[in-house]
Amino acid sequence: AALPKAPSKYNPFKSPELAKKRRNMVLRNLRENGYISDIDFKKFVKTDINLKSRKVFLIEEAKSYTEEVRRIVKTDYGFEKLYSQGLSISTPLNPNYQISIYEKNNSVNLEEGYGIQLSVNSIKLLNEIGFNKQDELEKFNPEKIDFYSINNSKKICELSISDFNSENCKYTTLKRSTLINFLKKDLEDLIKTGYNILKIDQQNQQIKLSFENNEVKECDYLIISDGVFSKSKSLISNNQTKPRLNDTLAIRGSIIQTFMWDKKNNGPSIIKSIDNENISIFLGSNFNSVIYPVNPYGDLNYIAIMKYKLSLQEQKNYSLFNDESFARKVLGKIPIKDEITSNLKDIKIFPVFVSDDFYQLQNNNIHLIGDAFFAFPPSFAQGASQSIESAYELFKSIENNSESSFFKNRVRKTKMVNNRSKLNQFAFHLSNPLTVFFRNIFLKRLVKNKKFLENYLGKVYKN
Repeated sequence: AALPKAPSKYNPFKSPELAKKRRNMVLRNLRENGYISDIDFKKFVKTDINLKSRKVFLIEEAKSYTEEVRRIVKTDYGFEKLYSQGLSISTPLNPNYQISIYEKNNSVNLEEGYGIQLSVNSIKLLNEIGFNKQDELEKFNPEKIDFYSINNSKKICELSISDFNSENCKYTTLKRSTLINFLKKDLEDLIKTGYNILKIDQQNQQIKLSFENNEVKECDYLIISDGVFSKSKSLISNNQTKPRLNDTLAIRGSIIQTFMWDKKNNGPSIIKSIDNENISIFLGSNFNSVIYPVNPYGDLNYIAIMKYKLSLQEQKNYSLFNDESFARKVLGKIPIKDEITSNLKDIKIFPVFVSDDFYQLQNNNIHLIGDAFFAFPPSFAQGASQSIESAYELFKSIENNSESSFFKNRVRKTKMVNNRSKLNQFAFHLSNPLTVFFRNIFLKRLVKNKKFLENYLGKVYKN
């Protein structure tokens, strides 16, 4: 065997004729030395050189991802093994996908203080992308839900949610900003802000997006997740689907333990009726509130749902919900004024809109997820979890070329969650003293019925 001088000169992709001459010279030497016959020689020299190019992927859109892989391998195996021993590293990253995320606002809204609840179904999926390594001081794992009567703060019963936990997947509460920062930490280069959608054109399998900044983008898949008032959904459905006002207002706020102050005693305040290591639900007439910790420091998230019928004029006045006089009017209707409501910070009030039906798209390359797919009543704490679960299911269906089944499967799960959400809201807001009395009796029994809980919660909490 011998290596010719300047072998790159004979590169068949760049110099096919020189490569062919070099090949024929080798064939001639094989014939002269008796390795092939004259017949074979004449046959081979007339044959064209068939080339098959090897795909080389340059992962420009995933620099932070590949850098994180490099850092982990260097930490686990050392510098020498990483750079001198020819390691072969496999990751779930698929370089065939080029992803862009278009955000209509000029920045991603974190709403720092507000909290969310994530049940076991979503934690299991988030752990696949490293959520189990998230700082433990930034999240919390309550073990039970305490139910109280809002009139007298007496505890009705408690429900263990830790029964649905596994060693690595536990019911989790945290700040919304913590989850968003975790999700976008490897996507910073992909998120493009200030892109307000103007038009969506579909031609065969190609999708063209026109934005208000006059930019036009083309894509093979479009995943729509721009909320309950999805403009993208309105564009592709020709305004056929609109959310419905649920005749309720949501009151959100946060309780930072270090800021709490008892005005009556002029000293630090301690909420005696609240277990700051678990979830507390207060039930009242046409009103319920939920309080839960978002970290081990005892900082609490507050969310209340109040039955409130807006007039037609109020529904059209979008600035109303930022008006201080309207906020005072709503807060004045809270059944019980106590140290909880007096210590609320960053209060935000907004009307609750829900979905009544599903919109099925005609193309399998356009999909809706999150509130754009379906908006739930907020009484089952499944909005965020179902968004995460549907995103995972959609990714898997695209990966397995089974997009046509995604809509049907998601509708089935969504209907189940929605029915439970509506039932919860009805039960939480009962006002007749007799029906409240019997509701409390049923609650006490149901929270101890494992078969019922496995059916009512387990089918939602577990994938």
